[in-house]
Amino acid sequence: MAKKKHSNTGNVIAQNKRASFDYQLLETFEAGIALSGWEVKSLRMGKADLADSYVLMKDGEAFLLGSHIIPLETASTHFVTDPTRTRKLLLHKKELAKIQAAVTQKGQTCVCTQLYWKGHLVKARIALAQGKRAHDKRDSQKEKDWNRQKQRIIRDNVKQ
Repeated sequence: MAKKKHSNTGNVIAQNKRASFDYQLLETFEAGIALSGWEVKSLRMGKADLADSYVLMKDGEAFLLGSHIIPLETASTHFVTDPTRTRKLLLHKKELAKIQAAVTQKGQTCVCTQLYWKGHLVKARIALAQGKRAHDKRDSQKEKDWNRQKQRIIRDNVKQ
């Protein structure tokens, strides 16, 4: 009897790299997403964009707004395929309460940083975030450049 080969867990579908540049990420959560069938098929093809997505808390529930899942050409014609529809996030009550308390504080928001596969399920990594000021962004850019330069120096010295 042949064993079923499991796919690699933690495969990233889409990332919001802009979120880590614009915000200081304080605490992350893993959330499930309520999706329809055509959306899952599109995600398998990697057709997702989180560029302007954020999490909205309403009536004690979390919703993902601004995410863009492009429908496939082969999607059925009798389904309404809205690429930017609001999607419900599935979290525990304690996590929802923690996010709600943090969002009501001054200067904090909740953003989606990543969509990924966990087994056969689609998960979203959301983070509580606080906006960076312009000088913070410059500092983080300088630090990234310096780390890149250090890696180049180390790589060049190791080759010799």
